[in-house]
Amino acid sequence: MSDTLLARKTAVLIKPEYAGCRVLDFVTSRFTYRSREEWRQELDAGRFLLGGDRAASQSLLAAGDRLVYLMPELQEPPVDQDFVVLYEDDDLLVVDKPARLPCHPGGIFFRHTLWALLQERHGIVGPSLINRLDRETSGIVLVAKNKKAARHCSQQFASHQVYKRYLALVEGEFPFPTLQANGSLAPDPASAIRKKVRFYPNEAAAEAPAGAVPCSTVLQRLRSDNGISLVEAIPVTGRCHQIRATLCSLGFPVVGDKLYGVDEQLFLRLQQDRLSTADRQRLRLDRQALHAATLRLRHPSNDRELEFSAPLPAAMKTLVGDIGEAASFA
Repeated sequence: MSDTLLARKTAVLIKPEYAGCRVLDFVTSRFTYRSREEWRQELDAGRFLLGGDRAASQSLLAAGDRLVYLMPELQEPPVDQDFVVLYEDDDLLVVDKPARLPCHPGGIFFRHTLWALLQERHGIVGPSLINRLDRETSGIVLVAKNKKAARHCSQQFASHQVYKRYLALVEGEFPFPTLQANGSLAPDPASAIRKKVRFYPNEAAAEAPAGAVPCSTVLQRLRSDNGISLVEAIPVTGRCHQIRATLCSLGFPVVGDKLYGVDEQLFLRLQQDRLSTADRQRLRLDRQALHAATLRLRHPSNDRELEFSAPLPAAMKTLVGDIGEAASFA
């Protein structure tokens, strides 16, 4: 796999008003987070492409040109790269993703992502990850190898034709043998963290702010003991953070979850690299105990039903061993 294909880069399309402008003048005026001399050094290092060729400081821009900036490589944190291939054919690749492996590039992560590793190890150019999982969530990820397969699979997810089953360890004695949690999700007004959302059950619909999106999750208690419960979660809808936010708002946060766990201050301290030994003991695990265990859908080419399963990870099995044999639930 070419390093160029996996380069961290950004691009801008030149508007007519910048036609005739020199590249150095353009980037200096448009992107002020670096000095003119710093941008000159980036140009001299060959980090800018114009029309696919290396751009010089004095190169002239034309309307419609695509100016590409090849960003410097960053030192990325280590991740668990040991994903397991569960299935592969000409259209699909299905993997069991470990916790602490991001699905897509974002922030400081680029090469240390499932997206990049699939290109490096399996030669899939621009893989489409149909069901992305949070970095600390383990389990099944469906990958489409071509646009037709991606479109067909995405349509199945959008029309709720895909069966998804998760296993979660939660804090507390989950009191419901079975519960269909119907409600909505909206930004949590009580949280200092902007991306955190809150679940509003239908019984409290009047409390939900305007713009809240509907969501539904079927929850089943598999075992509860010693202050921990093993819960099966089947999302009917597919909202971001749906399972974690729902369980948190119900009062049973996912074990090890920094954002939707026992205390969101743990998330803030994690961001500042200030988690103490006591904090880590309170979390119980160094990952959130949520696992995408089962996925069932139709094959995009022949409409054959496919079902995939991923066993419960060792870290979750170790903890769930205190409340029962995990093998029967994996």
